[in-house]
Amino acid sequence: MCARAAFASGCRAAGVYPITPSSEISDELALLLPKAGYVFKQKEDEIAAIAFAAGCSMAGFKAMTITSGPGFALMSEFLGYLFMTEVPLVVINVMRGGPGTGLPTRPAQGDVLNARNPTPGDVRAIVLAPGSALQCYSETVRAFDLAERFMQPIIILSDELVGHADCHVSVSDIENIQTNTILRRQNPLDSYQPYGVKKDEPAILNPFFNGQQYHITGLHHDRTGFPTEDHILCQELIDRHFEKVNAHLDEIEHFETYKMDDADYVIVCYGSVALSAINAIDRMREGKRPIKVGMFQPLTLWPSPEKRMFEIARDFPEENILVVEMNKGQYRGEVERAMRNRPQVLLKANGRPITPAEIETKIRSMHHG
Repeated sequence: MCARAAFASGCRAAGVYPITPSSEISDELALLLPKAGYVFKQKEDEIAAIAFAAGCSMAGFKAMTITSGPGFALMSEFLGYLFMTEVPLVVINVMRGGPGTGLPTRPAQGDVLNARNPTPGDVRAIVLAPGSALQCYSETVRAFDLAERFMQPIIILSDELVGHADCHVSVSDIENIQTNTILRRQNPLDSYQPYGVKKDEPAILNPFFNGQQYHITGLHHDRTGFPTEDHILCQELIDRHFEKVNAHLDEIEHFETYKMDDADYVIVCYGSVALSAINAIDRMREGKRPIKVGMFQPLTLWPSPEKRMFEIARDFPEENILVVEMNKGQYRGEVERAMRNRPQVLLKANGRPITPAEIETKIRSMHHG
């Protein structure tokens, strides 16, 4: 679904290096892209993979790379370059157990905080987290739109359980998802200043080799792209990198809910944990001792949908809110910050999925005090 969504969104180049459990996306792109006359390259390592994809993006093509946690770590330096230069790219990280080599074939959500700050320095990352096959399609489409809209890397955090699940997806559901909706802006002016934009706008980088000459560097730079150490310009540059995102949160923050209208308890979760949560909710509502439970699933992890989470905190006491994660609580702190309270938690970081039965047991223990 990720590969097909990328192709439908206009992706024309992919640079990859194989790593479990993300390689199935690469396998599919290796079939789709060359067959249509586009570019798929397996490089010698993850650094070369993201560099190749970035070069294709600089040339004006929608591009992507795919990896897992260890490869994502290797891409850190180049991600900083892309944030600074404002080169759009879609980066998919199919998470697995860590740290280090960890559990390559097991599910985990251990890269949530890393994705928020994936490189040294101050960056305003946009991170999406699909939790089903259909969401893999819709969020990949959205990632390509966001990359072109905000001119920066967009990170998709999947996980092994989503990546290796067999699912049925309705063709009609896919057809209802609009693709190729945002195209890269170009500036035809002779006095071209790619970074000469308003304080809440992304850069306008015309594709290389099309006649417009400009400088591109990972150093702090002025409006023309040439390096500068002017303290005012340096502050303005980083402020703009943040403001171009902060001023348009309504375009970025997405979430889904499940049976929240009449719920007495709410589960906050993301990624594949949402599948277990939905199953647990159905079981609890239909059992002999029914409990009305709903789910709030952020599809945009960073920036988090904090306003909606704060609204949930006004409707539910903290003892009726449960945060469920396949890690040691990497998103828990953000939920607490947004909600201004301390919800209950169910955490697991041993490479095994959180089951519906575990969620049901936790909710029932909360229900009975």
